[in-house]
Amino acid sequence: MQLILVDNKALERVFLNIPFSIYANDPVWIPHLESDVSKTFDAEKNKLLKEGEARRWVLQDDTGKYIGRIAAFINPKTRNWNGIQVGGLGFFECIHSQQAANLLFDAASDWLKQKGMQAVDGPINLGERDAFWGLLVDGFSEPMYRANYNPPYYAELFENYGFQLFFRQFTYYRDTREPLSSVILQRAEKVLNNSRITFQMAKKNRLKEFGEYFRTVYNEAWAKHQNVGAMTSERAQAIMKAIRPIMDERLLWFAFDGDRPIAFSLMLPDINTMLRKNKGKFGIYQKLKLLWDLRSGKAERIFGVIFGIVPDFQGQGMESALAVTLEKEKAKTPIMPYQSLEMNWIGDFNPKMMKVAEMVGGKIFKEHRTFRLIFDQHIEFEREKEIL
Repeated sequence: MQLILVDNKALERVFLNIPFSIYANDPVWIPHLESDVSKTFDAEKNKLLKEGEARRWVLQDDTGKYIGRIAAFINPKTRNWNGIQVGGLGFFECIHSQQAANLLFDAASDWLKQKGMQAVDGPINLGERDAFWGLLVDGFSEPMYRANYNPPYYAELFENYGFQLFFRQFTYYRDTREPLSSVILQRAEKVLNNSRITFQMAKKNRLKEFGEYFRTVYNEAWAKHQNVGAMTSERAQAIMKAIRPIMDERLLWFAFDGDRPIAFSLMLPDINTMLRKNKGKFGIYQKLKLLWDLRSGKAERIFGVIFGIVPDFQGQGMESALAVTLEKEKAKTPIMPYQSLEMNWIGDFNPKMMKVAEMVGGKIFKEHRTFRLIFDQHIEFEREKEIL
């Protein structure tokens, strides 16, 4: 077997094509968009590469067939974890061979060690945690957009190499055709009866304004957590711009205490099943076809992207009130095509958010895992710390 560094356009194409042979007989797999994967390693499109670094490798067997790939990277925002220098690896694909996997893991680990890293997390993304993060270990159904999907044997490859469980990631599911429970309705009642609290559905023609509301709540609710920095106005507006083409206004809601934004629920139609036939391509034709399919009501799943409540309103039923508000809107517009909701993964280090998912009727549907490998034997392995 031969390990090859990806250092030209031809090998970048090989890197993108390898999953098609790994999943050739898997009817559930949906390929990631090539543009989404490629921009991760493009310094002009991924700002993390201005201070960070990345390398990619592909693996070839003795017959010349490509049988695996891996990427290693250093994220300047997250490399320091409690004083430990931690790198990342991701976009791992491999045939069912421990020998092949070990060669790929060795390449990533050796490069990271040379760069001064003391540990590596994987499989993760060189970017936000809402994409390409974690190894699927349970719930091998159709993946959501930019969610990792892999064969069951990948966990064995990681664990046999020495990776240890860093944290578990749970995807919660709710059948949106089922009515909300009486418990949810009771929890929402106090909030909905408070005359100071109002709810607004986002509007595409006011996304700049709602982007600021989003940033304000996000920074109060999330920025205090480890490796989660404060969101800038530029970043918030970039998110609003990115979601605008596919957003359904009825799925993005904000709560206010007077004029103060205090909570939001950001959900999108899941586009992944509509991308299946694209085989990773996303040119003008595919984009137009996607927009037509969305307008034709072909999206059957909702993707719960992110949810936030400012600290002084947490634990008061706000999550239930947002769910009830969405349900009322659904009753007004029965043509909503959505049959299910899958929430973006929640780590086992965040029991409060897991509780919120349960409070709005969610049940664990899938499990991904993030692993960590310690290079420096003087460093004691620790699981991700629970958010208090």
